[in-house]
Amino acid sequence: RILLTTHASGTCLEVGAGTGRNIRSFQASKAQRVLMVELSPKMCEQAQEKVQSAMEEHKQNQQYSSSNKKTFATQFVVKQGDSQHLDFCPTHGFDTVVDTFGLCSYQDPVQVLREMIRVCKPNGKILLLEHGRSKSWTWVTDWLDKYAAEHAKNWGCVWNRDLDALLAKVEDQVDITVSSRYYF
Repeated sequence: RILLTTHASGTCLEVGAGTGRNIRSFQASKAQRVLMVELSPKMCEQAQEKVQSAMEEHKQNQQYSSSNKKTFATQFVVKQGDSQHLDFCPTHGFDTVVDTFGLCSYQDPVQVLREMIRVCKPNGKILLLEHGRSKSWTWVTDWLDKYAAEHAKNWGCVWNRDLDALLAKVEDQVDITVSSRYYF
């Protein structure tokens, strides 16, 4: 997560923010403001608590000077919303759009990708950290396929989605400049 978010900068949108696991990672990045969008009200509450906790910790550790007026309090906003319909976000309004391990959980992940593209500035970045089908480790894909339905029912995660196929459905709308795959 931290390796991904180090590439975040400026005004950022995090879709599927969950309970706020990326807050610390964003703090280490060049992100100035982060709008964290999450559908679940309970997860939003937990994310807001983490923002408050991180803000308090920051205040205790921060040495304020007259030349550094930036406060942590304005860095994060948690909003309950549907990442498939980001109507509350402006078109081309974000320098960076981030999603970590979320495409597996959306009913329509292609629509989420389209929304991410819509709200990202033309020269902005969309950063994805995902899991899915393996093209080279067929035994892993076979195992994922075998238990996919049960896992999705229990956890809401379709862990065997073909990310290349999802990205191919939006490739006419975005330039993919870097794509890295890491295997265990």
